[in-house]
Amino acid sequence: MNKRYNAQAVVNELMLIVGQRVSDAPNDKQELVASVAAISPVVAGDIHAVLVDSGFYSAAAVHAVEQKPDGTPSGLTVYAAVAKQTHHQTVADLLPQPEPAPLAADAPTKVRMAHRLQTSAGRTLYKLRKQTVEPVFGIIKSVLGFRQFLLRGREKVSLEWLLVCVSYNFKRLFTLKNLAPTR
Repeated sequence: MNKRYNAQAVVNELMLIVGQRVSDAPNDKQELVASVAAISPVVAGDIHAVLVDSGFYSAAAVHAVEQKPDGTPSGLTVYAAVAKQTHHQTVADLLPQPEPAPLAADAPTKVRMAHRLQTSAGRTLYKLRKQTVEPVFGIIKSVLGFRQFLLRGREKVSLEWLLVCVSYNFKRLFTLKNLAPTR
């Protein structure tokens, strides 16, 4: 039997991979909490917003990420699409949108998440997901040529994914160094 693996990467605003992991889950629905936990402790304190697509959304996962086990806020805010979004824009989408009306304090998590993405701050933040995470996977596939795991077994696949992520980060750091102004 062929086992399938789901490779996850957590990417920061510099397009560096700051957390990675491999699971055998067939989709991302249960992957949000574990992926956030995979963020390197070196950068974890610098992260305040978690931007994920609709595949990662579940009310329980959002609650687990935004609150510590004792019920106090974790300092992280999740911005997740609660439904698939179209890639096509209309002229109306390009016009400034009014801020949505405030929500009731007891609004369900899904309603609060949709509201969060309708605010100007939420829209601005969520746009970053397309500019940070999506290109990383595109570069790993197209530039580095990594399209499938060569090893078998979760432990070996996890090591292979770690090597791919480190290789990507070296490439990205080289690019960032060359973009930096010289003194």
